[in-house]
Amino acid sequence: MPCMDTQPRVRPYRRSDRDGVADVCVRTADNGGDSRHLYPDPTLMPTLFAHPYCHLDPELAFVLDDGHGRVGGYIVGTADTERFATRFRDRWLPLVAGRFPEPRDTPATPTEEMVSLLHHPERMVLPALRDYPAHLHIDLLPAWQRRGHGRALMRTLLTALHRRGVPAVHLGMVTANTAARAFYDRLGFHVLPVPDPGVLTYLGRGTDLTD
Repeated sequence: MPCMDTQPRVRPYRRSDRDGVADVCVRTADNGGDSRHLYPDPTLMPTLFAHPYCHLDPELAFVLDDGHGRVGGYIVGTADTERFATRFRDRWLPLVAGRFPEPRDTPATPTEEMVSLLHHPERMVLPALRDYPAHLHIDLLPAWQRRGHGRALMRTLLTALHRRGVPAVHLGMVTANTAARAFYDRLGFHVLPVPDPGVLTYLGRGTDLTD
């Protein structure tokens, strides 16, 4: 019987990875830490930041497979943020709005704040980011960090975007997450000036890995 490869590797997302991606998202959604104390419904954060990408742009979704089929991390993205926001409203929101109806009043809890974001996908489209049309989200469980896997995930997505002719990509990160910022700095991301960014810092870089 041939030996099975049990080494961790980056591979394309599969539908069977859905729950694994959700678990990673939940366990990293509080500035890199577990978010279950903030958002009691474990489907909320994946519904915002992971599953719509897997559903709308599955060819730009990749996971870190631990060698046994389990998800240790993922990267998801879209090549065209403006088009993605439109598809999010037209094709994704109808699938999830029943579970997460839009708050009628000003959001008063962390959950309500996230649900409000869910119902306003146009927030993703910022004129200051026009030259960086793609965007991404990347999450990695602590046990898999600082081992080169985040870099491998990023290189995989950047390569996929570059092959599509997408010149540059951006991301938004919580400014307080200094560990994430150090990671992005090492990968060549730089600050993108965005008016009134709130708690976020926007970063970007070209998709050409030879730059």
